[in-house]
Amino acid sequence: MCGIAGFWDSRGGEAGALEAQAGAMAAVLAHRGPDAAETWADPGAGLALGHRRLSIIDLSPAGGQPMASHDGRWHLVYNGEIYNFPEIKSRLEAEDPSLARSWRGHSDTEVLLAALARWGVEAALQAVAGMFALALWDAKERRLFLARDRLGKKPLYYGWQGPAFLFASETGALRAHAAFDAPVDHQALALYLMRGNLPAPWSIYQGIAKLPPGCYLVLDQAKPGHMPSPRPYWSALEAAQQGQAQPLASRPEAMARLEDALLTAVRGRLISDVPLGALLSGGVDSSLVTALMAEASPEPVKSFSIGFGSSLHDEAPYARAVAGVLGSDHTELYLEPGKALELVPALPWIYGEPFADSSALPTLLVSALARQKVIVALSGDGGDELFGGYERYQWAPRLLGLKRRLGPLAPGLAWALSAGGRRVAESLLGAAMPLLPKSWRKQNPADNLHRLGAALGAKDGVALYDQLLTLWAKPGELSRQAAAPPAYPGPAPDLAGLIPRLMLRDTVSYLPDDILVKVDRASMAVSLELRCPLLDHRVFELAWRMPLQWKVGPGGGKLPLKNLLAQRLPRELIERPKTGFGVPLAAWLRGPLREWAAGLLAPARLAGEGYLRPEPIARAWREHQSGRRDWHHHLWVILMFQAWLDAQGSPPAPPVIPAL
Repeated sequence: MCGIAGFWDSRGGEAGALEAQAGAMAAVLAHRGPDAAETWADPGAGLALGHRRLSIIDLSPAGGQPMASHDGRWHLVYNGEIYNFPEIKSRLEAEDPSLARSWRGHSDTEVLLAALARWGVEAALQAVAGMFALALWDAKERRLFLARDRLGKKPLYYGWQGPAFLFASETGALRAHAAFDAPVDHQALALYLMRGNLPAPWSIYQGIAKLPPGCYLVLDQAKPGHMPSPRPYWSALEAAQQGQAQPLASRPEAMARLEDALLTAVRGRLISDVPLGALLSGGVDSSLVTALMAEASPEPVKSFSIGFGSSLHDEAPYARAVAGVLGSDHTELYLEPGKALELVPALPWIYGEPFADSSALPTLLVSALARQKVIVALSGDGGDELFGGYERYQWAPRLLGLKRRLGPLAPGLAWALSAGGRRVAESLLGAAMPLLPKSWRKQNPADNLHRLGAALGAKDGVALYDQLLTLWAKPGELSRQAAAPPAYPGPAPDLAGLIPRLMLRDTVSYLPDDILVKVDRASMAVSLELRCPLLDHRVFELAWRMPLQWKVGPGGGKLPLKNLLAQRLPRELIERPKTGFGVPLAAWLRGPLREWAAGLLAPARLAGEGYLRPEPIARAWREHQSGRRDWHHHLWVILMFQAWLDAQGSPPAPPVIPAL
C-alpha cells in the first residue's frame, strides 16, 4: 500500500529538477507510505514518477518503487495489492521459464510489472485480482498509462495544469506541483451539495478528474489539453447482466460456491510480511470476514472495535461477543465524544476534497486503534451493495407502489409533504408513519416526510430512490454561481427488477464515491492498509448469479452471508437491527461543535467567499439550533465544504492525527 504521484511536462526538463518536483508531490503522501520515498525521471520526455512506500510484501529494497522492467522500457508506480500474484507469477513462468531465475524479490509489484510488460495493459488488468491505482510509463513509445481497480478501492486523480499533466493518489499531491492553479468547479460543487460526496469523474477542482473504477487511460503525447477518454477493462453493469442471464440453478450449490469464493478472497488477503488483523463492528459483514480469517489463520485473529457509550451509536458490545465466540485477540476502546471532535479539523487534510459522511470520524478512530498493533486489516465493506443489505432496498419499492396506487393524487400529496410546511407534514405524520423506514421513525420523522414528498414526485423508481438520498435538492438556489449539477450517475442500470437496479446503482456510485473514499482516506491517514474480501470481483460476479430471492427476503437482505455466519455464530448475534457506524452529529452541532460551526457558517463569511448564499444556510442553522428541524446532514455538507475551503489557504501537508 502506497501513495503515487507524478507528471508529464510538455517542456521537458533536467533530471534533478524533475525528480525534486515529483518528490515534493510524493512528500504530501507520506502518511500513505511512511517507510520509503523514491523518485525517477525521464528527462528526455519531461516525465517524473514519485512514490511513498508502506512496506507490506517483500520488505527489502527489491520491492521498492518506482520499479523498472529488466529491459528498462517499463517503469511502474502503483498503490495497492494484487492478491492473486502467486498465480500470475506461475502463469508467467510457464510462458517463459527464464523468469524463474530473474526475479529480484518476491513482491507483487514485480509480478504486476512483468504481467503488464508481457501481456499488455488491458490483458494484465483483466488477469489480476486486487485493489490498485497505477501509473505505467512506456519509455520506448513514450506513452503513459493510468489504471484503477474494478470496484474503485484505490483513488487516482489526474488532469492538465498549464504545461504539465499531473496525477496522484490524493489532491494534496497535485497541489504541491508548481503549476497547480485549479479553481473550484461550480458544477461539481452543486453535485456535492446534493450528494455529500464528489463522484468520479468529477473532483472539486476544475480540470482535475478522477479515473472511474474499472478503467484505464493512455496518454500518448504531452500536449496540454489533450485529455484521453478512460477505457473500461471491466464493467460492473456487464458483470451483473451476465450474472442475471446465467443464474445458478441450485441454492445449495450457490452457497457452497460463495463460501469457497469468500475463503479464497480472505486467504489471498492474508498474504503479508507484516502483522494483520480485522476491523470488527459486530455486524454481519465484519463478523463473517473475521470468522473466515479465524479459520484460515494459524494464530488468533487480532480484532478491533470502538464504542461511544451511546445505545444509538455503539456496536462495541456485539463486537466483543463475536470476538469471544471466535476466540480473537480483541481490542476495544470506548471514547468520549471529545476524542472524535479533535479529529474534525483534520478532515479537510485527510480527504483532500469536501466529503460529508460523518462516519469518517469513527472509521478514522478504529483505524488508528488498529494501527497501534497491526499494519494491515481486513474489513467487511461491500456486503450491503452485493447482497441487498440496506433497509432502503426494502422500502423504495413500497413507496413506488404507493405512488402508483395514488395515481393522480400523488403530485398533491408530494407537494403537501415536501413543500406544504411543517404543520401540514405533522398532520399527515400519523397516517404516513408506516411508510417510513424504521431508521426514519426513530428520529425526526416529521422532517423526513419532506424527503418522502420529494420522492413521491419522482418519475420512476430509480429517480425516487435518488430523491430519498438527496440532501440539498435544489443546489442552484444555494450556490452563488447557480451552476446546474451534471447528470448523476447516468441512466438507470439496464437490469431486471427495481431492487437489483438500486443495488447496482449503489455499487457504481455510493460504494466507490462514499464508502470506499471514507475507508481509504481514513485508514491511509494512519498508514493502515485496509483489505475488503467482499469486494473481490469474483465474489461480485458470483453474487450476481444468485437470484434476488436468495439474497433478500421479507425480513431483509444479506441472507447468504447470514446463513454462512449462522454456521459459525449463535443466531442471537446475527438477527438484530442494523446499527450503523455513526456519531451523534445532530447533538454535537447544538453543543460542542456549535461555536466552530457558527464561525464557518457566519453570513458575512459566506457572502465574502462568494460560493454559497447565506440566507438558506442561516435559516437551516436557526431551525436546527431551536430544535424545530434536524438539519444536521445538510449542515454537515456545508461545513465540510467550508472547512475544506479554509484549508486551501495553507500549503498541502500530511494530516496530523491526534493520539488516542
